[in-house]
Amino acid sequence: METNLLLLAGYMAAIFLASLFGGLLPSIVRMTHTRTHLSMSLVAGLLLGVALYHLVPHAVAHIGGAQAVESAVWWVVLGMIFMVLLLRVLPFHHHDFSGENAQPSAPSLGWLGITVGMCLHSLVEGVALGASIRIGGEHGGLVAAGVFFAILLHKPLDALSITGVMQAAGFAAAMRRRVNVGFALVCPIAVLLTFWGTGLLADAQDAVLGRALAFSAGAFLCVALSDLLPEIHFHSHDRGKLALAFLVGIALAYATHALESAAMHGG
Repeated sequence: METNLLLLAGYMAAIFLASLFGGLLPSIVRMTHTRTHLSMSLVAGLLLGVALYHLVPHAVAHIGGAQAVESAVWWVVLGMIFMVLLLRVLPFHHHDFSGENAQPSAPSLGWLGITVGMCLHSLVEGVALGASIRIGGEHGGLVAAGVFFAILLHKPLDALSITGVMQAAGFAAAMRRRVNVGFALVCPIAVLLTFWGTGLLADAQDAVLGRALAFSAGAFLCVALSDLLPEIHFHSHDRGKLALAFLVGIALAYATHALESAAMHGG
């Protein structure tokens, strides 16, 4: 339990700082078009790998029973549906503020829809990480490592979307900082509440954790396949670099999966 609490504190702090940094990027450095899309490709591969190598297998294991696979698939589908509808209602993923494709101005209320969408998205990520840390004690915390890295690398892009639109809309730096801090707190709070809340479920804990992991896997798959990858798919430039970054992301997810398997089987 002590190890889990240390992981909890460390992961929450790191995600908060990563999100905070991403929100400050428009004021610090001008991201190039290529670097932004390389980051998106890497994150897409990592999200995809984490969903399939980490979240789905552990969801099935924790749901248990003869219908575990079918139940897990249903919750994966529900997670995908949730994220698809969220993307339709609040088209909040706009990461490229390199200046090559960004608009010179943005609607004054556009940032609000983006912020709401990103907060809901962060809640799902927090549930995934909180549930993973809760079950991570069984394998030295390695289950949570892949989920953590996927969120850690993705969070700066999310914060960049919010503050980038706010800057384009002419909001003052002080207002952007306040919104950035508020958004950076959402995921860590969701992690803490999920970790604490599932610990109160007693005999129902495994079933709830399994379904939460499967739902989160569906959300991760949707973001990777229907949001991040399509945004870079039609670019004719840097195809080799973008494909390599995508494969590196998958490899990182598999590497943490391999480490976890080795720990489970005593090396």
